[in-house]
Amino acid sequence: MIPLQSTITGREEAFDAVREYLHGMEFALGGNWDYEHGSFDRYLDEAHKVWLRLPFEVTHGVLDGDTPETGAIVQFGSPFVLKHIYNEGLDSEAQIRTYGALLDQFSSPLDSDAPVEDKWVKEAKELLHRVESTWLQ
Repeated sequence: MIPLQSTITGREEAFDAVREYLHGMEFALGGNWDYEHGSFDRYLDEAHKVWLRLPFEVTHGVLDGDTPETGAIVQFGSPFVLKHIYNEGLDSEAQIRTYGALLDQFSSPLDSDAPVEDKWVKEAKELLHRVESTWLQ
């Protein structure tokens, strides 16, 4: 994980407006969100292993990412680049269960915080600059 300097750090915005804007730039609400915090993630490589992450905390209201309008206000933390190395293929020790089967059939990441090559850091900085320069204008 490599932290990046950004003008969005500390910025407070309406979640709904931010989500709409960032979706237009191919960011997705990260799967690890809850009612109090989350992140917007954008892959940088075709294999979806290198990501630019824009973390946030909910400062007012409650986040419900599945609804069209939440009314929540979020404050952004410091963006960072991260790389996940996945074990390709199925996990031979996966347990059969009705719930969670879609997740548990795949192997765990080999390295959820792998070293990030300079080319991806440069690409992340360029994308972050595009986000900053057109942010909710």
